[in-house]
Amino acid sequence: MSRVKEFNLPDLGEGLTEGEILSWLVKVGDTIELNQPIVEVETAKAAVEIPAKWAGRVQSIFHAEGATVEVGTPIIAIDTDPTAGPLETPEPTGGAAKGSSAAGEVAKGAAESGQNDDAESGKRTPVLVGYGPRTTAAKRRPRKGVAPAAPAQAAPVPAQAAPVPVQAAPVPVQAAPVPVQAAPAPVASGPSTAGNGHSGPAGGARVLAKPPVRKLAKDLGVDLSTLTGSGPLGSISREDVRQAASGTPAAAEPLAAVAAVGGPAANVGVHREQRIPVKGVRKLTAENMSRSAFTAPHVTEFLTVDMTRAMKALDRLRQRREWRDVRVSPLLLVAKAVLLAVRRHPMVNSAWAGEEIVVKDYVNLGIAAATERGLIVPNVKDAGRLTLRELADSLTDLVQTAKAGKTSPADMSGGTLTITNVGVFGVDTGTPILPPGESAILAFGAVRKMPWVHKGKVRPRQVTTLGLSFDHRIIDGELGSRFLRDIGDFLADPEAALLAWT
Repeated sequence: MSRVKEFNLPDLGEGLTEGEILSWLVKVGDTIELNQPIVEVETAKAAVEIPAKWAGRVQSIFHAEGATVEVGTPIIAIDTDPTAGPLETPEPTGGAAKGSSAAGEVAKGAAESGQNDDAESGKRTPVLVGYGPRTTAAKRRPRKGVAPAAPAQAAPVPAQAAPVPVQAAPVPVQAAPVPVQAAPAPVASGPSTAGNGHSGPAGGARVLAKPPVRKLAKDLGVDLSTLTGSGPLGSISREDVRQAASGTPAAAEPLAAVAAVGGPAANVGVHREQRIPVKGVRKLTAENMSRSAFTAPHVTEFLTVDMTRAMKALDRLRQRREWRDVRVSPLLLVAKAVLLAVRRHPMVNSAWAGEEIVVKDYVNLGIAAATERGLIVPNVKDAGRLTLRELADSLTDLVQTAKAGKTSPADMSGGTLTITNVGVFGVDTGTPILPPGESAILAFGAVRKMPWVHKGKVRPRQVTTLGLSFDHRIIDGELGSRFLRDIGDFLADPEAALLAWT
């Protein structure tokens, strides 16, 4: 049995088929331990750290940071017995064609410098990461003393002669009074463009770029052959591609010349667009919201509530010795109100399953959280069985984990009912869209001091507006209204409701 084992990207959650490598936590040659985190991967639900399946030494890394990898694809090779001496057989090749971040760099450096004696002697075929093995050495720089050098030198002649008319065209641009813009002209259109590949004579090589960069360029419609790389050894980076997508150098040069002649108005629209690839959490959110909006018939109802007594109850709770170190917010009372209202109206906590309705006797309470990677909805498992203190601790942990980007896919699976707290953004209410598989979602708006009729007089009171969206196939107007009314009654006087409902 080979002591070098390939570790495949594992299934990171239900329905997930791929992940993007955010960062490698190890490098080739590192000695790692069992269950040591080796890579951070972003899925459509969250960013997670994956532990090592074996202890040993990192032999190869098959994918660079930024690469999107399908579940089950090898991502790293580990020598499980590094003390046994040199390897007798070559390291696994399952990831070589996929573009390893470590071995790929070595292959690129060898191809760029022309230093691959084994390839020329027929012992092995060099692989240039991103577009497979070369099948001929015609594009290589000739070595001294090698007889077949003449054909290789003759090949570039037409390529050098062909761009002559192209170089003549940008002359007016170079003559324009913008010296900074004139410099890139020959790079973008002359023979030196091919030289960015660093793997052969001008006109006979492809540009140097990693597979993730090539994929990004393809998604954004950018021609890599028109770019000048700013990365190591002249390679093209992601930033080069993004800048080209917002205004490629070939297009920017004539526009810059026009702007110099016609004034600032002629340059309107140049470098003023940004293109963001839709992937990860944002991609999954878009798919789920589109599917939910057009499959579940939504109905939204609103209720304005006087929360003055609830806010006073929170103040008294914060003053208790056992609650002084606990994060207490109005969201805690809203969550408790929802859980108690579900006991009275269990049909709200259900799901449409085609020919049947699945009513659940447990509540996995989802809390929508805005993160840098997009909106996620982790949930508190079996929240209906928690005490008020346990619920407060669970909500605190949930929010902190989400903000740190460490929410696991398991924490976002199996939700049954959701609260979205739009009030933290100063918004009064909204018409939220149902998460797939759920029948109700509550929007909790900002708590504001407003004039309110209280005991026959207009007084300043703490007021909020609730918005409940529900699936009208399951929840009719009466059930939705009663459920929302019970939540409002609890928030209007939580202490009395706790005594009467529990």
